[in-house]
Amino acid sequence: MMEEVDRDGGGRRSSDISVEQTPPEEMNSNCNHGNISVNSCPAEATPEVTMETGQSKDPMVTSQKPGSEPVVVQGNKNAANEKLQRVRKWSVTTYKCTRQALSEKLGRGSRTVDLDLEPRLELLKDDRQRYENVTKLAQTLANQLDQFTVTQKTLGDAFSELSVKTPTLHVEFGVNAEAQRFLSKSGQALSEAINVFTADMKTLVNKTIEDTMINAKQYESARIEYDAYRVDLEELNLGPRDAVTLPKLERAQKDFQSQKERYQKIREDLSVKVKLLEENKVKVLRNQLWLLHGAVAAHGLSCHSFLDQNIRQAKELLTNHSVGAPSWLEES
Repeated sequence: MMEEVDRDGGGRRSSDISVEQTPPEEMNSNCNHGNISVNSCPAEATPEVTMETGQSKDPMVTSQKPGSEPVVVQGNKNAANEKLQRVRKWSVTTYKCTRQALSEKLGRGSRTVDLDLEPRLELLKDDRQRYENVTKLAQTLANQLDQFTVTQKTLGDAFSELSVKTPTLHVEFGVNAEAQRFLSKSGQALSEAINVFTADMKTLVNKTIEDTMINAKQYESARIEYDAYRVDLEELNLGPRDAVTLPKLERAQKDFQSQKERYQKIREDLSVKVKLLEENKVKVLRNQLWLLHGAVAAHGLSCHSFLDQNIRQAKELLTNHSVGAPSWLEES
C-alpha cells in the first residue's frame, strides 16, 4: 500500500513537473483556434477568453439564438398603434370638414356666424387691400421723385456751367441753377420722408395685419370643424336611439363639446387681437399721415420761400448791373 501511495504521489509530482515545464506556446498550440471555445482549451487559457468575451458584450444588443423566433418589442407596438389612431382621427376629421365646406359652398349646409367678429374681419380685409394700394402708390411717387431730383440736379449743373461761360446771361443762368439745385435737395428730403411712410405702411400691412389674418384663417378652420361636428351630432340626435347608436351619440357629444371649447377659445383670442389691432392701426396711421403731410408742407413752403428770395436777389442784381452796349438796331 505504501508503495502504491508513493507511486501515485511520485506520478503526481512528475505530472506536475511536466505541466510546469511545458512552455506557454506549446499550451496555446494545444487549443483549437479554428473554433474558439472554453472546452477546447486547457484551464489556464479559459480566463483570457472569458475576459475578451466580457469586453465585447453590449447591453443594448439582445442576443438571439439561430432558429429562434423574433422578439416583438411592446414599446414599438404601442407607438405604432398610437400613430395609427392619430392618422385615423385625422382622416375622419378631414372628411367631416371637407363635407361641411362643400355643403356650405353649395348652399346646402348651415354655418355658425359671429355677427360681431366676422363684419370686423371683412372690414379689416378691405382696409388691408386699400392700405396695400396706398403703399404701392407712395412707393411709386418716391421712385419718380428720386428720378426727378436727379434730373433737376443735372439741369442745375448745366445752368451753372452756362452761367460761367455766358457773361451776358450770368445772372439769369445763375438764378435758374440755384433754383434747380435747391428744388433737387428739397425733393430728396421729401422722397426720404415718403420712403419712411412707405416702410411703416409695409410693416403695418405685411406684419401686423398679416399676423391677425393668419389667426383669422385659423379661426375659420376651427369654425368649419366645429360646424362639422355639430352637424354630425344633430344627425345622430334625429335618428333612433338604441344600444348601437347610444355609444356613437355619447362619443359625438364628447367630440362636439371639445370642438366647441376650442372654437370659443380661438374666437375670443381673435376678438381681442382685432380690437388691439384697430387701436394700434389708428395710432400708427395718425402719426405717419401727419408726418407725411408735414414733409410735403415743408417741401412746398421751403421751395416757395427760396424762390421768392431768389427772385428778389435776381432783380437787385439786374438793377445794379450796368447797361450794356446798344444793339446794332439802336445804332442804326
